[in-house]
Amino acid sequence: MSRTRKRTLTMAGVAALSAVAALTAPLAVAGTATAADPCDYPAQQLDLTNWKVTLPTGSGGSPTEIKQPALETFSASPWFTVNSRCTGVQFRSPVNAVTTPNSSYGRAELREMTDNGTKNASWSATSGTHTLTFRQAFNSLPDDKPHVVGAQIHDGDDDVTVFRLEGNSLYITKGNDTHHKLVTSNYQLNTVYEGKFVVSNGQIKVYYNGVLQTTIAHTASGNYFKAGSYTQANCGNSSPCSSSNYGQTSIYKLKVTHS
Repeated sequence: MSRTRKRTLTMAGVAALSAVAALTAPLAVAGTATAADPCDYPAQQLDLTNWKVTLPTGSGGSPTEIKQPALETFSASPWFTVNSRCTGVQFRSPVNAVTTPNSSYGRAELREMTDNGTKNASWSATSGTHTLTFRQAFNSLPDDKPHVVGAQIHDGDDDVTVFRLEGNSLYITKGNDTHHKLVTSNYQLNTVYEGKFVVSNGQIKVYYNGVLQTTIAHTASGNYFKAGSYTQANCGNSSPCSSSNYGQTSIYKLKVTHS
């Protein structure tokens, strides 16, 4: 056989081996995380540049708090983690959570920051326009007292208005009036909704799925946004007193603008 013929067969053999290798190589399965998938850290799902997170863990009166830059590569399953479908961020807080000194309820919750996460956000309701838009689902409610707060505006002293689920009833609150505006009495767990707060000229406009629900007068300063799972139950009013009894939400979009 000529040298030319031998060379042709060798090249054909290489091509055949390459084809076999391609056919037998592992296939990427849809929905399966790979090294390039954004499924490792919540900051890969949501822009958390100007947020910090408080978790239901830690020691008495001193819950775990993670700020930037550590937050960029932080996850704590099951309290604060990318959800199993790699589509959003899961926030979970049990009834036996470690709480802050000023609350009897635990939280897995983001708090708005500024300057790349180095300072607490604090803005005035009478200067500029301040907007939080979020897509969220309530996934689980605690037993006996099935109440969870999903997002809120807080001022220097207390919460101003929040999205609060009680059983199947979703409310927008106003100060101490927890039932200020009934959004729906038939909310089903895992239903994704879009909420929005728009604050300007001494007013807060609150939207649910693009529809204005209420306008609340508010002129205070020291305001900031919060979002996550702030479980409104503890071991004194909900049983069992264990980490298996919790409130949980998932957030799929989180956008803040100030102008």
